[in-house]
Amino acid sequence: MFKKFDPAEDIIGTQQLKSSVQKGIRTKLKEQYPHLGDYINDILPKKENFKQVKCRDHVEMIAREDGVVLFVKPRDNPYIPTLRLLHQYPFILPHQQVDKGAIKFVLNGSQVMCPGLTSPGARMTPGLEKERVVAIMAEGKQHALGIGVMKMSTEDIRQINKGIGIDNIHYLNDGLWKVTTVS
Repeated sequence: MFKKFDPAEDIIGTQQLKSSVQKGIRTKLKEQYPHLGDYINDILPKKENFKQVKCRDHVEMIAREDGVVLFVKPRDNPYIPTLRLLHQYPFILPHQQVDKGAIKFVLNGSQVMCPGLTSPGARMTPGLEKERVVAIMAEGKQHALGIGVMKMSTEDIRQINKGIGIDNIHYLNDGLWKVTTVS
């Protein structure tokens, strides 16, 4: 999704959000990511304003006042944390681990195929449903290398073992990773 993201071309505009809208976004984030509850005030402090950055293709970003992008919201998807935020708070998302052979493909923006999640070096968090946002981990690596949306439940991935298992949304060194701040 962010393979060729360029802030100079893809950002349409930014706007400061009213405090009531900010409160609503904080509440929605706490609902989507219950493990974030104790840390939401560290990430988006109540005393500081944050802004909404509108991009092409109906993508919104939530950024702090200093311009650091924290969450992304594609058209009909939930808010998705950026990898930089996920590296600070790795417990936000459930982890799906791919084997070593899938690493180069994930870092190239490819979707995660079911065999990459069911092979000997891979591990899946049981009980995850379709459309769940997950961290894409790699065998032998400490930090997430991508964030994706499940296209099948973990049970379906194990049983079918064919096709796309996770839609790769954001990964290391994509266009969004290279954006450190937005103005």
